[in-house]
Amino acid sequence: MKRILEDIRARNFSQIYVLYGKEDYLRKQYRDRLLTALLDGSDSMNYTCVQGKDYNLPALIDMAETLPLLAERRVISLENTGLLKGGGEELAEYLANPCETTVWVLIESECDKRSKVYKAAAPFDRCVEFSTQDETTLQKWILSLIKKENKKISARTLDLFLESTGEDMSTIRLELEKLFSYTLERDVITEEDVEAVCPPRITGRIFDMVDAIGAKDRKKALSLYQDLQLLREPPTRILYLIGRQMNLLLQSKELRAQGMDAKAAAAKMGVPPFAAQKYFRQAQSYSQAQLKEALRGCIEADESIKKGRMTDKFSVELLIMELTA
Repeated sequence: MKRILEDIRARNFSQIYVLYGKEDYLRKQYRDRLLTALLDGSDSMNYTCVQGKDYNLPALIDMAETLPLLAERRVISLENTGLLKGGGEELAEYLANPCETTVWVLIESECDKRSKVYKAAAPFDRCVEFSTQDETTLQKWILSLIKKENKKISARTLDLFLESTGEDMSTIRLELEKLFSYTLERDVITEEDVEAVCPPRITGRIFDMVDAIGAKDRKKALSLYQDLQLLREPPTRILYLIGRQMNLLLQSKELRAQGMDAKAAAAKMGVPPFAAQKYFRQAQSYSQAQLKEALRGCIEADESIKKGRMTDKFSVELLIMELTA
């Protein structure tokens, strides 16, 4: 990312940029900054934008060989074409000796570093991955946005906010805008504000459901199950999420028994540290045997659905009743 910003500041651009990764918000931010700098206010005559898989690669390569009209450079932007996952042999060959007045910008959410196009682009040293940001980075970013609005938030409220939004930066930005509007006349964002404005995610409701199962609170667990159905969440996905949650709890319990703290366990489990801390807490309601039994129940419920012995809705409901017995 630093390389892109340095190129923009120095007005010295590479002939190809590859922006890829799961973090859409960051990827699009850098895409827009880069394209704005590359085009430098010029009109669309020297800019070609392709989105999706409907494109003619030989025609684009021919265009790349055409000198720009009344401008320093021609820019070709390819987004979500799939070229970083496979194919694109002509482009890979072309990039061995590209036209100096054309800049290629490839933007993809997924990338296979073994693909020919990626290997051809790699020597230019402008392949940038935009991965999901860690908890510390997200907190710093959120706090900077809150500070710009002349508002304050406590560490506890910030954790609650992140639990509600998850790690997706686009979602975080949207929910922050809602919070800023809601607290327009105040300079402190409270836990009550977060609870009022930011609805819990589907995974948050699953977490609450597993909490209720651990407490043997059948009524609450079934009520949350009904809430998820009202949100049009398919029973099979709810079953998958219950199984995933039980698996994470089992992992967290075993890792804690090995003496790991939340940060180390989070890295091992592939979740943010604040989530690992929640799993540690929730796992206290279960023994390892109970968690393994719950996982077996999820597998059996899934098998009942797939073999047609039971409807998906009833199968999940029966599982919840068995786990809260």
